[in-house]
Amino acid sequence: MSAFERDGFLVLPQFVSAAACDQLRERALQLVNEFDPQGLVSVFSTREQSRLADDYFLGSGDKIRFFFEADAFLPDGKLKQSKEESINKIGHALHDLDPLFSSFSRTSELQKLVAELGVRDPLLLQSMYILKQPRIVGEVNCHQDSTFLFTEPIDIVGFWFALEDAIIENGCLWVIPGGHDVGLLSRWVRVQEGGMRFQVVGSGSFNEEKLVPLEAPKGTLIVLHGLLPHRSQANRSAKSRHAYTLHVKGGQSLYPADNWLQRPPEMPLRGF
Repeated sequence: MSAFERDGFLVLPQFVSAAACDQLRERALQLVNEFDPQGLVSVFSTREQSRLADDYFLGSGDKIRFFFEADAFLPDGKLKQSKEESINKIGHALHDLDPLFSSFSRTSELQKLVAELGVRDPLLLQSMYILKQPRIVGEVNCHQDSTFLFTEPIDIVGFWFALEDAIIENGCLWVIPGGHDVGLLSRWVRVQEGGMRFQVVGSGSFNEEKLVPLEAPKGTLIVLHGLLPHRSQANRSAKSRHAYTLHVKGGQSLYPADNWLQRPPEMPLRGF
């Protein structure tokens, strides 16, 4: 895994079958179809983190919840398109609460890969289904996963599965090769008065001029070091870009209580 240590990422084509991708996509769309918002809307936007600091989002660590795209709404609050075309993410315990997502997340191939990456006593921390809808989805700014899922020592690894072809036009991932060497720049932490804030922990910066696109055919797995800066641009094409992400931590690393994602004692993290 010298390439992962050097670059901070791996691109593994055909890691999962097209059939497995289709099954996961169909299940996600079924979950969306069954979802009744009942007036409860939480908007996901990395440009406006304060809008995420609500009970619905912060309480999703042990649930399956649905988040609308910011551009999905008209000025009067009504959806521009159907509910099915307006939700951009589902999280964050799909891997534990849905049987199909659990089996997809706990294959022997993925378990072997995690072991080869050197993650000791791995625990599946959080999962997220990303719909990346056509025409209305905004960009995700350059960030490090360990900003949001901090561990001591830092041992977070992200697994990004392309369930549809991910190309530049529909918002594929962009990464800074070797950018994980800059160290952690900030943390997103809970505050006593409620909500979240960014806490600066490093003095470096992202050199976004070095961003390169990772176009990924359907079935590709992209592995991301927790410190690797990455982003995705807006999808202004007519094609969706569905993806599934899973984050794993080592069983012995400390997971602070001021991380946004928390679970109750009766639902501890599980491994493979």
